[in-house]
Amino acid sequence: MASSSPEPGTSDSLKVFGAVLKAFRERASLTQEQLAPLVCYSPHFVASVEQGRRLPPDDFVGRAEEALDAFGVLRAAARHIARQPGLASWFRLWAQLEATAVSLCTYECRVVPGLLQTEAYARAVMLNVPPPPTEEELAERIAARLERQELLRREPPIAFSFIVEEVVLLRRTGGDAVTREQLDHLLECTELWNVELQVMPLRQPHHAGSDGPMQLLETQDHKWLGYSEGQQSGQLVTGPKDISLMQMRYAKMRSQALSPADSADLLERMRGAP
Repeated sequence: MASSSPEPGTSDSLKVFGAVLKAFRERASLTQEQLAPLVCYSPHFVASVEQGRRLPPDDFVGRAEEALDAFGVLRAAARHIARQPGLASWFRLWAQLEATAVSLCTYECRVVPGLLQTEAYARAVMLNVPPPPTEEELAERIAARLERQELLRREPPIAFSFIVEEVVLLRRTGGDAVTREQLDHLLECTELWNVELQVMPLRQPHHAGSDGPMQLLETQDHKWLGYSEGQQSGQLVTGPKDISLMQMRYAKMRSQALSPADSADLLERMRGAP
């Protein structure tokens, strides 16, 4: 067995990597004792990595990636073992995966998806949720969000699908001026050939998204991952059965939401409202 690496102290990113490793180990139906010889480290070391107490060496990451058939997720998570200003700790891995995605599907019922927010709208959202950030924290969060939006025009392009609840836009977060600018921006985004935006109408008695917001991501290896987020937490979904369920729900919502053309018409009417 290889010798253990120095302990850098627990960090959010180490905990995230550990949680992802555990998720893929359980997906492979392996115990820590069974994984240990496959990565050439002790069961105790595997447990320490999963608990976010030990830094995983490169050889550990590479062997775990192969043994668990993790289609690049563990390597992406390992590259992310460092603080990234402006992003919530539970979201950092997903942000890293977004950067190399082939396609990305997002359903949102709380706010306009971060990839589609204007700076003013993002500022209003961030200032609305306690505790209030410091000026430095606010600047970091806005900068990180705007940087992520470069993915909309990335080469090679990502195929984006967004489903947003109409009520999110009716809320008028930030006030009338902010909302009008946000509606203008959404309409501009719909003109991008790789972006499809659908609005889920306020009156829709049949709704497959009642369990809350969700995201689906296709990797360059054409494997699918899921992500769901709550308050102060985010969960990477890797199990084939769970992914299949999320895909069925998303497909159903696409049929229940307004078409992209009808969604754009609705946005135009909302923008013109007093």
